[in-house]
Amino acid sequence: MSDDNFSFPTQFRLGKPAEYTKVFAKPVKSTDQFFTLLAIKNDLDYPRLGLAIAKKNIKKAVTRNLIKRAVRENFRLQRQDLINIDIVVLARRDAANASPALLKKSLDKHWIKLTTRCNSYL
Repeated sequence: MSDDNFSFPTQFRLGKPAEYTKVFAKPVKSTDQFFTLLAIKNDLDYPRLGLAIAKKNIKKAVTRNLIKRAVRENFRLQRQDLINIDIVVLARRDAANASPALLKKSLDKHWIKLTTRCNSYL
């Protein structure tokens, strides 16, 4: 695969508030102790990612940024296996103390779960 397949350009990101609102309106959910992921199908040919890592749950900016980096990296690597869905990732308090390996394992399960659930909806 070329480097373009593994990059993370802006087209794969949720950017506008309206895009987030659409996902929050009526999502398919996947939750565990580290993350809550919300997803809906989109009309594009590729998945998009949005992050909502609250300061209320993850106090330190350094930790929030590490979590965001881990989520983006995992999404970037899994993007080819995902269907056309918009995903918003919310971090829970336990994510602050989890190792990167645990976060990766958790996210891998979420991607599979959301893909199968969103496929069954339409």
